[in-house]
Amino acid sequence: MNFWRSRQGGGIALIMLAALSFASLDTSTKYVTQFIPVLMLLWFRYVFQVITTLALRYPLQKAALFRTRNPSFQALRGVLLLITTACSFFGLQYLPVGEFTAMMMLSPLVATALSAWFLKTPVARLRWWLMSGGLLGVLLVVRPGGQVFGWALVFPIGLVSSYAWFQVLTSRLSGEENPYTTHLYTGLVGAMVMSPVMLLTSWKPDLLLTHWQGFLLVGFLATFGHLMMIRAYMRASAPVLTPFLYTQIGFATIGGWLVFAHVPDLFTWIGIGIIAASGIGNTLLSMTEVSRKTRA
Repeated sequence: MNFWRSRQGGGIALIMLAALSFASLDTSTKYVTQFIPVLMLLWFRYVFQVITTLALRYPLQKAALFRTRNPSFQALRGVLLLITTACSFFGLQYLPVGEFTAMMMLSPLVATALSAWFLKTPVARLRWWLMSGGLLGVLLVVRPGGQVFGWALVFPIGLVSSYAWFQVLTSRLSGEENPYTTHLYTGLVGAMVMSPVMLLTSWKPDLLLTHWQGFLLVGFLATFGHLMMIRAYMRASAPVLTPFLYTQIGFATIGGWLVFAHVPDLFTWIGIGIIAASGIGNTLLSMTEVSRKTRA
């Protein structure tokens, strides 16, 4: 009990709560997009984030909430997350929740590769092997003749690419920006981009009244998940927390089973396991490298 009251234990509990929120978000999104246009749902998700962040943080931070040293990076980060969310919302219309989440979890490994190629970050040989293992797991999930093979794979591919760049940029901004300021600007960018798009293509005000529960559920789960993640990383370091993010795969698979009666086949289970093991191994390797630097 004392462990969960510590900063590290509290961070782990919060990151698992974030993973549960994101898995519930994916399951809910797949359900509500059956009767709500995706673009309208995207718009509301970001508007809800802006309103909630202002309501919770402006009374505490006042004008400081809007101060940023890197406005261009904030804008780019917001666009990348918008692309990621759009790929998620559209992809979940066609792909099972558990498998989609598993493929999304390849993003940290891809971010490591991008850091090595573009930021010249040194990468150990073992890490490259772990990335290869993660790719093998994805190939098992999306193999020809499997449950998810088809044209809709373009969405998780786009998501992994944009979210990997998002993670690289987030690591670049870490320590330079207030996390709540970054959270606010992420929502502002998404809302500003989606407002004209939604008004020109998908604006149906009657749906807001008819399906307000679905809009609020998606907006709440997305905002709550990101806030819990912010609070988690304020309590514990990324190497400690990242392995627990992979519980999202389990939560999402359970959600897909409960709501859509979908169960992955054997090869898909093996692929999901390999992806999770590769991601956790990548995190454990990071912990070892940090420990060595600390001792040195």
